[in-house]
Order: sequence, then structure tokens, then C-alpha cells
Amino acid sequence: MTPKVVAIIEPVLAALGTEADPPCWIAWGDDPGMRYMILVPTVVGLVEVHVRVNVPQEGPRVSGKLVRWNRVQVGELAIEMASGHRLLTFQVESQVLKGADDDADTIAAFALELFAAIDGRVPESRAPSRRSTATRGQAAKASKATKTARTAKPSPAMRTPSVPRLQAPKGR
Repeated sequence: MTPKVVAIIEPVLAALGTEADPPCWIAWGDDPGMRYMILVPTVVGLVEVHVRVNVPQEGPRVSGKLVRWNRVQVGELAIEMASGHRLLTFQVESQVLKGADDDADTIAAFALELFAAIDGRVPESRAPSRRSTATRGQAAKASKATKTARTAKPSPAMRTPSVPRLQAPKGR
């Protein structure tokens, strides 16, 4: 993704209600240099941005839409393990996401973020700090609760690996 392409993607994402530098998934097509799709979960739905890079005499072209959560089609998150390797598949809006090992972890993080958004929950990785809105009394209680929470180990299901952010590579 060149800075020229990112420059036309960002206003579309902003117009559809995404935050700045949102967590997203890029589904590369058969010819990734020509067209691809970006999926961004928001509070109200899933933003789909379709990018066509080489449009003759026009330059890059971007179209987007916001699909409400009750209309988003997701499949099961399935994992298979063999000889110490993980193979994961997940389907969202006709895109089949497949990956092994580290890629599987990234896909799982994105899928869990989608499931949380569909259920109306904020994923742990994106939850706002409680201290920012707390009064003094509430801050003291939150501090005590935080100390207790830090000493307890979170279950693996509660930890979510980070989801890649949209960035233009340097030098392209």
C-alpha cells in the first residue's frame, strides 16, 4: 500500500465512522497489487472498503460500506492442531481467512474482536481506562481492584493478541 492509496482510504474510513488508525483485516485478492478489501469493526457494524489500485487514467479507486452487526455474516472459528502446528479458518462476509501458527493467532484475535463487537462488548485490547472517568473515590476503588487483578493470572481466553493496524510501508 503506497501513501497515495492510504491517503484515499483514510477519508472513506473516517466517513464510515471508524477511529483513527483502526484495527483492521486486509483480505488480499487473487492479484493483491490490483485489488483487495479492508474489514474494520466499529461500534455499529463492520466497515468494508474495496480498493482497486490500477484504474487506467484515474489512479486508485476506493468504495466502502457499513454493514450493521445484525446483517454481518460470520462463520465458526475453527482450529486444527497437528504436530505442534495450528491451522485456523474463519469466514466473514464471504472472505475465508486461513492461517497457520502466528497467522492463526492474528486471525483468531481479529475473529474474537468481531465476536465481541457483534455481542456489543468492547474487546479487552481496546477498552478505555477506568481511571479517565473515575472520581477520587472511584479511582481509589479502581486502584485497589487493579492491584488485585494484576496479581491474578488472566485466562488464555481473556487475552487477545493484537490485531494489525493499517499502515503504509516505507519506501513503496
